[in-house]
Amino acid sequence: MLVETLAQYSALMVMKHKYGEEKMQKFLQYEMDRYLLGRSTEQKKELPLSRVENQPYIHYRKGSVVMYALQDYIGEDNLNRAIHAFRDETAFKGPPYPNTTQLLAHIRAVTPPQLQYVIDDMFETITLYDNRATEAKARALPDGRYEVTMKVVAKKRKADELGKESEAPLADWIDIGVVDDDNKPLFLEKKKIDHEEMEFTVIVTGKPARAGIDPYNKLIDRQPKDNTIAVEIG
Repeated sequence: MLVETLAQYSALMVMKHKYGEEKMQKFLQYEMDRYLLGRSTEQKKELPLSRVENQPYIHYRKGSVVMYALQDYIGEDNLNRAIHAFRDETAFKGPPYPNTTQLLAHIRAVTPPQLQYVIDDMFETITLYDNRATEAKARALPDGRYEVTMKVVAKKRKADELGKESEAPLADWIDIGVVDDDNKPLFLEKKKIDHEEMEFTVIVTGKPARAGIDPYNKLIDRQPKDNTIAVEIG
């Protein structure tokens, strides 16, 4: 993780700043697919990212998805500050050599209390989501904007190293979004999701095309295409 996952993160940030956040989804979806394929064909055991050994589908593929989501959650500047502090603490020193526990300690130090659970989910456990949109309707307002109402379903699971899953408590901050025909956000905001089924109503400027939960697939979800649904405009 310290060598390969951090290298992936550096490459992702170059891509993000050169091509823009909306363009990242295609690459991240590829990485997500490769991770899910890798874990489905694992013949020994899947380790959490913080303890990954020689498993490229974890330290490359999952690493990309996790690090991109992490900078979105806590802020790119905060994450870079944590990595810098870890580097300054450990660079050019002999044994005992640095490990992921030290890096995660620096990341935790820049992570707000309400988001500490994200570190556990992304690095120290194997966490999977089943997020999907079930309904999205909009009506035009007199001022030219649209009122969009959407219904979403969210489930969270933890898997052990052999793939056995169990349902996990859900009290997570997850993007709720509305996008246009070009997949650009008309509304994108993290909301606390603490029930399996929830409904949201938002006002957007611009004609909505799709709406739902985690529209840019930042979280690990085996069926990411159902996160959003076409908006019915009445």
